[in-house]
Amino acid sequence: MPRYVEGSARDQVTLLPECLDDYIAEDNPVRVVDAFVEELDLGKLGFEGMAPASTGRPKYHPAVLLKIYIYGYLNRIQSSRRLERECQRNIELMWLTGRLAPDFKTIADFRRDSGAAIRAACGRFVVLCRQLKLFSQAVVAIDSSKFKAVNSRDRNFTPGKIERRKQQIEQSVQRYLDALETADRTHPGEFQSKTKRLQQKIATLRDQMRRLDGIKEQLSCEPDGQLSLTDPDSRSMISQAKGTGTVGYNVQAAVDAKNHLIVHHEVTNVGSDRAQLAKMASTAREVIGKKKLRAYADRGYYSAPEIKDCADAGIAAYVPKPMTSGAKAEGRFDKSDFIYIAKDDEYQCPAGERAIYRFTREENGLQIRRYWSSACPQCPMKERCTPSPFRRISRWEHESVLEDVQRRLNKQPDAMTLRRRTIEHVFGTLKHWMGTAHFLTKGLENVSTEMSLHVLAYNFKRVISILGIPRTMKAMMSVGG
Repeated sequence: MPRYVEGSARDQVTLLPECLDDYIAEDNPVRVVDAFVEELDLGKLGFEGMAPASTGRPKYHPAVLLKIYIYGYLNRIQSSRRLERECQRNIELMWLTGRLAPDFKTIADFRRDSGAAIRAACGRFVVLCRQLKLFSQAVVAIDSSKFKAVNSRDRNFTPGKIERRKQQIEQSVQRYLDALETADRTHPGEFQSKTKRLQQKIATLRDQMRRLDGIKEQLSCEPDGQLSLTDPDSRSMISQAKGTGTVGYNVQAAVDAKNHLIVHHEVTNVGSDRAQLAKMASTAREVIGKKKLRAYADRGYYSAPEIKDCADAGIAAYVPKPMTSGAKAEGRFDKSDFIYIAKDDEYQCPAGERAIYRFTREENGLQIRRYWSSACPQCPMKERCTPSPFRRISRWEHESVLEDVQRRLNKQPDAMTLRRRTIEHVFGTLKHWMGTAHFLTKGLENVSTEMSLHVLAYNFKRVISILGIPRTMKAMMSVGG
């Protein structure tokens, strides 16, 4: 076949075979993985097996297994069985491991037993990013996303789900009993065979009913009223984007606004973001190494105590307030129509009257001050203000902190656009890499380890994209310790 590029014959013998290093280009990312792991102090990070036993079968060095996992997650190969096959046929992995090919159980056990150390290695890479001054702006966007666990929705139970399922079973049993009666009356010749089949179905449904009763007893011991049978730590959560429930984990992330690197992440099984803002922002500020930080989050993170904690820590929060008041929807004035006059500690209402301070009481652990005007009953605008005799205004003792947040948002109208374009594509990328199954492991600790490997792979690709292979290789030499 002339005019085609021809390959070598498969049975061709070469006198001087090429070494593995000849197959790996100098700008191949696998060299960055090798340099990163070689410069880590694995013993200090907590990896076991750094001092091998003098007797027994030799173990694989933790560095070999860590390299396999980092390479796997960089190339969307998360399964231990797939990694085993790749070690036997993938030239890049052969180069990376020195032709070692651990079995899948050895690979899986390493991820399970070295979770804390793997998470620490992920943290070391973030420290490297800080040393490279990739977090120079001290601006982060904070958000969360629900990731599926290996637990299906049918294997997750709540009291409401059990009651609905029992009602369905009762309806099915009644339907089969009615079918038995109809068959006996209309088809006597077929009654015996049909009766046996229907009775088997009824017995199966009653077994399910007894099983649900047992699960209901187990639920009474669960503090949050949920029970997952496959992955006990996973929980059913509402996905705001889809409007449906997902059995899985809530992954929190703080992403740098300049280079879109993941500064900090945390896996939780709590569906709400309400209590996560201060913790995520404070940790991100420590990782970045700045005294001040700007943190952007959506309205799901709005919590007065959390915003106050951020302000005390020197973190400027940009969080829009949820629109929970029904006054505007009903055509009445809401709290934003009342002007607070700080020097007098009074509110001026839309009619020009003053609502003065009356008393303070505790609500949900917060000290709330109450104001109202004595002119309310005679006010000509009362119908547009309140159906009650007086329009009472509540003010938290640290309300000025929340007013500062609103002023910052007013000065930066594109704040939520900045948040969205910074972090949402990060979660989209991670879910695309993970596939439809998302997490492969069970338990909060193991899932946290798996997420750390995904985050490490994501940050690896971002740094290589920003700096290029040569500069990244040079930077790896300072990561040790």
